[in-house]
Amino acid sequence: MNRVENYAVLKDRIVTWLSDYLNNNGLKSFVVGVSGGIDSSVVSTLCAETGLPTYAIGMPIHQNEEQENLSDTHLEYLQNTYSNVIVHKFDLTKVFDTFQFTMKEFGHNKLSLANSRSRLRMVNLYQVAGSVGGIVVGTGNKVEDYGVGFYTKYGDGGVDIAPIADLYKTEVWELGKFLGVDSRIIEAKPTDGLWDDGRTDEDQLGASYADLEEAMETGSGPGIESLLKFASMNNHKMQPIPTFKL
Repeated sequence: MNRVENYAVLKDRIVTWLSDYLNNNGLKSFVVGVSGGIDSSVVSTLCAETGLPTYAIGMPIHQNEEQENLSDTHLEYLQNTYSNVIVHKFDLTKVFDTFQFTMKEFGHNKLSLANSRSRLRMVNLYQVAGSVGGIVVGTGNKVEDYGVGFYTKYGDGGVDIAPIADLYKTEVWELGKFLGVDSRIIEAKPTDGLWDDGRTDEDQLGASYADLEEAMETGSGPGIESLLKFASMNNHKMQPIPTFKL
């Protein structure tokens, strides 16, 4: 699903939007987690393009070697290309292992542990942001954030600003090509990187991003069953917290 006529214009609009938000709110910097996937690569590049201080953070946790190499490749690219980018890498593997050991009585549910990886990264990003007067920039796209709720509540869903959340994954890929993101990152199968078995997004969702995008736009197509299933299951993530009112 490609609704964008001109990616140069789109890039300039997002960069201006990011710059205006930071300046208008008296903030000092952007903080972005870089996973090696297309979404975080595009978002970190857009932040870098503002010319404002951008902290690009790698946070491996028992990471697949290929994923970590892609993350390192993009971090190196940012550091070598943009003088306003500050790169840090924090290996959170020992932190996660300690957490899992401490919670051993409740630490055997694989889904909970996968979500805990994401939440540890969120804590790391907010520690950096709080120290440098920054904001945590979200990397979720339209399908994940508003279609199927494919993110961790208070993990990668815990952000301050969302520059690509109205772009379909297909459009993020195209924007990545325009921005010059490494072709290996563009061509890699999307994965949240939270599972030791290396499962992809499509493995988890049961449909391709293209099919999910068609279902979101038209209400039909081969992805509609997966869209409805995950939208229902993850609706609690996409709605305000239920609040008792007097």
